[in-house]
Amino acid sequence: MKRVYNFSPGPSALPLPVLERAAKEMTDTNGSGQSVMEMSHRSKDFKPIIEKTEALLRELMGIPANYKVLFLQGGASLQFSMIPLNLAAVEQGAPKKKAAYIDTGIWAKKAADEAAKYVDVAIRASSKDKSYTYIPSAPAPEAGDAYYHITLNNTIVGTKWEKAPDTGSVPLIADISSCILSEPLDVSKFGILYAGAQKNLGPAGTTVVIIRDDLIGHAPSWTPALLRYDIHVEEGSMYNTPPCYGIYIIGLVLEWLKDLGGVPAIAKKNREKADMFYSYLEKSRNFHSPVEKSARSLMNIPFIPKETDADKRKDIETRFIKEAAAEGLINLAGHRLVGGMRASIYNAMPIDGVQALIKFMEKFEGGL
Repeated sequence: MKRVYNFSPGPSALPLPVLERAAKEMTDTNGSGQSVMEMSHRSKDFKPIIEKTEALLRELMGIPANYKVLFLQGGASLQFSMIPLNLAAVEQGAPKKKAAYIDTGIWAKKAADEAAKYVDVAIRASSKDKSYTYIPSAPAPEAGDAYYHITLNNTIVGTKWEKAPDTGSVPLIADISSCILSEPLDVSKFGILYAGAQKNLGPAGTTVVIIRDDLIGHAPSWTPALLRYDIHVEEGSMYNTPPCYGIYIIGLVLEWLKDLGGVPAIAKKNREKADMFYSYLEKSRNFHSPVEKSARSLMNIPFIPKETDADKRKDIETRFIKEAAAEGLINLAGHRLVGGMRASIYNAMPIDGVQALIKFMEKFEGGL
């Protein structure tokens, strides 16, 4: 069976050269006579793998020396707990600290809800009033804010921050799971950046955390060891067995990206893909993007039928997803909470895939 075009929002498509190299090295990685999945994480064979992966990430993202890079588990969702625990939680009996959150979608709301177990969460702005189809204006931090949290790209609703807010001395924290390495990002503007790997970095199971030195070591004494950044930093991401194979694949993806010309080069390709698809939707007789132009994501593009009758619209969506899959265009269904369709066009999605999707949509529209 030939390879399909996989528009999944995550786990998502990986670059074919990466998969082919990983297959070739499956039973003998770097001449070790063993698979990465068999290596001890503390062995001389694995050490250069994790060191190379971190070095490449630092190079490609321009990570300053006063930031630590961690490879953890638990997905971005575990960071919803680790961030408030390490930055704002207090010893038992002390008054709660305050943290600011901007609500721009389902994952941003989940992050705020989880943090509320440990800190006083202040939702400073929200785009829920228009079904999260725009990015709201972000107010300045207030006195006493321990940190300020945003979701830089909103996977489900297809919005992105064009410019991160200036939070002054208050640490800005961002979930970058679905946009990491998709375009240049000034790491120095943030206190913590975190990303689940399964969208733009590698397979599910690894989470990358980039944290500024001064934010390490503030967790209260009751914090579980596995949820403390200082312990993971002290142990070099090896307090317990890390996701070794995931780290190895991330390293291969980063090598692939570097060979393409790095983040500026892939950003150009990503803009070309997104512009091509948005341009088609703007001219389409039957489909449109529900997202305001100023907030459109480069990575996740939801689109819905213009049909207003609910039953007819549902029929169009069902037919579309089924017929697209038959053409080798898979995972185009929108998130179960919002419906419609969604094309996730991460770094590994070639321009050919977007062109194939547009060609199919033109044919599909002709039959409506």
